[in-house]
Amino acid sequence: MHAMQSFPRRSATVAAVLVVAAGLAAIAVAQQKPAGSKPRPVQGFIEPGTSVVFAPYMEFTNDQGTVAVTFEGQAFDTAGHPFFTPGPNGRACVSCHQPIDAMSISTKTLRERWDATRGRDPLFDMSDGGNCPNLPRAERASHSLLLDRGLFRIGLAWPPMDPQGNVIEPEFTIEVATDPTGCNTDPVYGLKSAKPTVSVYRRARMAANVRYLESAQAPQNTKTGLPLVRDPVTGIHSSMSIMSDARVTSLAQQAQDASSTHMGMPMTRAQADVLVAFERKVHAAQQSSRVGGRFDAPDTPRAFGVKALIEGRGNPPINGNDTDTGVFFLMDEWKGPAKPGDKAAAYKASVARGYDIFFLKPLWLRDTFGINNIGLGNPYKQTCAFCHNTQVTGHDDVPGWMDLGTNNFPHAAAAPELPTFKITCKATAAPHPYLGREIYTHDPGRALISGKCADVGSLVMQQFRGLASRAPYFANGSAKSIREVVDFYDRRFNVGYTDEEKQDLVNFLLAL
Repeated sequence: MHAMQSFPRRSATVAAVLVVAAGLAAIAVAQQKPAGSKPRPVQGFIEPGTSVVFAPYMEFTNDQGTVAVTFEGQAFDTAGHPFFTPGPNGRACVSCHQPIDAMSISTKTLRERWDATRGRDPLFDMSDGGNCPNLPRAERASHSLLLDRGLFRIGLAWPPMDPQGNVIEPEFTIEVATDPTGCNTDPVYGLKSAKPTVSVYRRARMAANVRYLESAQAPQNTKTGLPLVRDPVTGIHSSMSIMSDARVTSLAQQAQDASSTHMGMPMTRAQADVLVAFERKVHAAQQSSRVGGRFDAPDTPRAFGVKALIEGRGNPPINGNDTDTGVFFLMDEWKGPAKPGDKAAAYKASVARGYDIFFLKPLWLRDTFGINNIGLGNPYKQTCAFCHNTQVTGHDDVPGWMDLGTNNFPHAAAAPELPTFKITCKATAAPHPYLGREIYTHDPGRALISGKCADVGSLVMQQFRGLASRAPYFANGSAKSIREVVDFYDRRFNVGYTDEEKQDLVNFLLAL
């Protein structure tokens, strides 16, 4: 493991974070712990501004076993730390990035908080925790997308603007085809309001293992050969894997975006760097299985357990033909027939088979923007590991926005509770390579940032770690279980998985 380092708890920059918004000092005073009391260990949901111990090693139960969350530094009191300090609306970064949920948040936790606080928790702030700010906060129906799918409202200005604030002339027009939340047609918050806004609904991503997401393995896009975008402050080539629509080039930009959007609090780049320094030291992964036992046991393949994330270099080169590395290394320790009645051995063998399916079983990728349109052929024969390629995390290491069909019709799952947009590509622009000039989608994705017709519906995939703690899945929460994720890909690419292969894949993914 890396050497433990002390976290700078009293720097001037941290102090600046604590007073960045009006009234924040008063909030901190009001939530001070009694004199002489000691902070307790993290045991459940962490409320912003409270005093608990964020330890170098923590472990929490989930349906599959346990998840571990670690911090490369000394244990510290969360009171006063910028990640845990609330802004004007009562939220902090931790609100949506809870250790019990592998530094994300699950619908299980959201429903528990609704019941425990009768909907008063800052999580349910109407700015984005409700289906639309114009709805009554006290009613559960006003928060149905958050409670049932884990989706926060993301309001994006239309038309989009570049990083310098210049308007981007979009290649398409956008209309609201259906609006079950009422937000996109609302006179104040909608597409035709004084400040035209497109409201889409997305899951919170993990705030752990983020050092693997920052920079790419190579300075160029390995799919197209074109140079990668550089972060304007650090100059580092960005993988652009940090947010669903790749609208930022660094973790610091993400912190600034989240603070302003979800906490109602502006943040400077220097203040954001303090948060990033903390996040880079946080790792999370499944640490045990109810059936297979602990993943820190001597005979465990080295990909499993949080130790693999702590020790990983963060984006080492990957050679798909080198079975000594692969994406999640070798599974030899768990291969082989199990004795009758040995449930643990049978589980381990299933996980090992699941990885072989993930890494070796070919499938034909068809009509997928971001893959088939860049000269690789259509269809293109590959495996799951082609896209989920970054070692020990399984996200896409190059600018990985692509349209897999989770948002765009005809492949999107039925979701009458989500808005549907009609996209019409202008005659002056090239049409979407597989969907033509008229596209129906629940979320235009990257196109809301780039303004490009071909980007409609494309989003950036997430990492695979801690999946058992942070259901539901896909950016729009359309898969309630990992089995539904596997079933989607089986249908989408006509793979033809057997029931045993599906279960093996499920066991493998939930072990990560």
